[in-house]
Amino acid sequence: MHRSEFSLPEARVLYELGQGMAPTSTAVARNLDLDPGYLSRIIAKFARSDLVTKLASEVDRRQYQLKLTTRGRMKFARLDGDSQNQVAAMLANLGTDEQERLIGAMRAIEALLAPRSDRPSYLLRPHRSGDMGWIVARHGVLYASAHHWDASFEALVAEIVAEFIRNYDEERERCWIAEIDGEPVGCVFLVKGSDVVAKLRLLLVEPRARGLGIGRRLVEECVRFARQTGYKGVTLWTQSILTSARRIYKDAGFRLVGEEPHVSFGHALTGETWELNFD
Repeated sequence: MHRSEFSLPEARVLYELGQGMAPTSTAVARNLDLDPGYLSRIIAKFARSDLVTKLASEVDRRQYQLKLTTRGRMKFARLDGDSQNQVAAMLANLGTDEQERLIGAMRAIEALLAPRSDRPSYLLRPHRSGDMGWIVARHGVLYASAHHWDASFEALVAEIVAEFIRNYDEERERCWIAEIDGEPVGCVFLVKGSDVVAKLRLLLVEPRARGLGIGRRLVEECVRFARQTGYKGVTLWTQSILTSARRIYKDAGFRLVGEEPHVSFGHALTGETWELNFD
């Protein structure tokens, strides 16, 4: 573990004991999901190396509390420091945006693997003052970070949201904002393309909120509202490299009906038109 003399299970036990709580071996086995017999052998090895001492439990005389010795604390401090240095070295060459993407991906993994009851809840709400600035800024930052698109993309987003505000038809158009703990983490627009066809635009989900089904829910709300409002269908324009969004559109029933190469946002791209017709 970090080029030390400890195996991974040994390092995990050392870390658990290094938190200063003097746990019992039963508690350590439970917290780390270790076989009690295997843990007993690790503790015996630590005791022989003068890393751990056993103290009679004041609560249950059949149990012993485990505590690091002075030598054990020194070993733990070195291992903990080496671990932090190793992580720092891994992150050293990442810019702020890249670190944010990494943290967002880690949060998504944590959310996906957590029990359903532990997953963060989100809500959808209509847009309000300040949301349009957030939408423009986050599109600019995230697409520059993920795809290296230039400022012309951010300008396009600004034009789209400005047009939405200037010509907003509350009877036939909507913007939804997804929130977690009061912070915006996603958005989508449904705007009037014609009297019979609506356009889905600017679907976005923050990296830290991905994996929770927010993108799918936003698209579902667009489709539901379009049907309810009397549109005959919904169309959208996206790029072939946006694989996650394309998968959401396909699962929602959209069909790819057109492709066209173009040069935009500083790159050669393939634009795609998708349609969903209501029968």
